[in-house]
Amino acid sequence: MSKLFATTMTLALAISPQAIAAGDPAKGEKLYKRCSSCHAIIKDGQVLVKGGITGPNLYGVVGRVAGTESDYLYGSERLPIGMFTDDMIRAGQEGLVWTQENIATYSKNPIVFIQEYLDDETARPNMSVKIKKGADDIAAYLATFSE
Repeated sequence: MSKLFATTMTLALAISPQAIAAGDPAKGEKLYKRCSSCHAIIKDGQVLVKGGITGPNLYGVVGRVAGTESDYLYGSERLPIGMFTDDMIRAGQEGLVWTQENIATYSKNPIVFIQEYLDDETARPNMSVKIKKGADDIAAYLATFSE
């Protein structure tokens, strides 16, 4: 998939009312435990949803440019940036903004998503876990934590 096609599809999906309703946040909340081993949801230092700190904070992920979470904050501890791969940072620099739809697609196969977005078969994100079922619901749940 070319970058232009991926960007066009992302924008089309972001505007489509049907795309917004793709997942069920209540189901996603129950399924989020799959994500919490690596990710927490933290707003202004307050832990809203406990989780791991090996992945970025998912508060406000919908609408965020990929690879730009400034740091990983857990309680009052700030963890160093640089946990993103160069490819994830490059995807953000090339226009990847997380939408509910592309979070769901990414979650189903992160490596293939980044390779197709960057049109680079060697590209790699840190996440390699594939969420085969419920990715749309998890993405809808994460959207409830975006302003």
